[in-house]
Amino acid sequence: MEGHYTFIGATGLTDDLQKVVTAFAAMVVVYLLARVATAKLSKDDSAVRDYVVPKEKITLFGFFDFFIESFLNFHDSILGKENRKYASFSGSLFIFLLFANFLGLVPGMAAVTTTVQVNVGIALVVFFYFNYLGIKTQGLKSYLAHFCGPIPLLAVLIFPVEVFGLLLRPITLNLRLYWNVTADHTVLGVFTDQIAPGFGLLGLPFYVLGTFVSFMQAFVFTTLTIVYILFAVQHEEH
Repeated sequence: MEGHYTFIGATGLTDDLQKVVTAFAAMVVVYLLARVATAKLSKDDSAVRDYVVPKEKITLFGFFDFFIESFLNFHDSILGKENRKYASFSGSLFIFLLFANFLGLVPGMAAVTTTVQVNVGIALVVFFYFNYLGIKTQGLKSYLAHFCGPIPLLAVLIFPVEVFGLLLRPITLNLRLYWNVTADHTVLGVFTDQIAPGFGLLGLPFYVLGTFVSFMQAFVFTTLTIVYILFAVQHEEH
């Protein structure tokens, strides 16, 4: 997104550094929103019971409650309820990516996930996390046995191929997110730049499309993360 105008462009920061700074800002905003939404949960049990009863009007807590419940149902469909302990990681990842992608649609804001610096950082966190879970859950020997295949005689051939595929995951996660979001913003920029002043509503369909792409890319990235966790922690007979 070279030449893309942002509010912090006047600081002299490079395009990529602007996106990194915006990513940290997005992280702080998401954290503060979560703190505000759950502030009353730190009170006594009676106050919590009164607070979590659904209200007639839409509230920030109600929105997060619906959002988290929907996400947990999806998470359970892949990992099962017994593995909800991993939902905090994948859920935080999804919320951050979704917010960052939506933020990139706002004129004057940097498109966070259109830089390799941010995407590779996120992908590496995911990579080290699910490998750590695999080793912690199964032990190093059993975890490595996953990459040897079911036939011992073929382990010498299968192991390097499986490890190579494993090492490619951070790269594919990065490229999938980077290229799809970058393409979406490029299309959005090309068409909206052609709209004459006073006809801004004509760009609405492209922003709707951008919103859909932003959601889907966060959803796909998070779904792949959940699947990687599943493969890492599941127990198999070898």
